[in-house]
Amino acid sequence: METIESSNQKPMSVKDWLITLLLMAIPVVGIVLLFVYAFGNNENVNKQNWAKAQLIMIGIVLALVIFFLLLFGSIFAAMMAANS
Repeated sequence: METIESSNQKPMSVKDWLITLLLMAIPVVGIVLLFVYAFGNNENVNKQNWAKAQLIMIGIVLALVIFFLLLFGSIFAAMMAANS
C-alpha cells in the first residue's frame, strides 16, 4: 500500500498532465489552481514545482507589462503635452 508521501514523489502520467493543462485553460479556475498546486501539502512534487515556476513567470511578465505601460504611457503623455 502506497503512502501519501511516496505517491507525491512519483512522476505524473500523461493523463494527469492533460487534465492539469485543461484545468489551467479555464480563466479564473486556472489561477486559483496554480496557487493550490503550488502551496498545497498533498500535491505531487512535480506539479508543485511546475505551479511555482508558472507563478514566477506570471509575476515577471506582469512586472514587464506594467513597466512598459508606464514607460510608453509617460512618453505618450510627454508628446501630447509638447503638442499642446
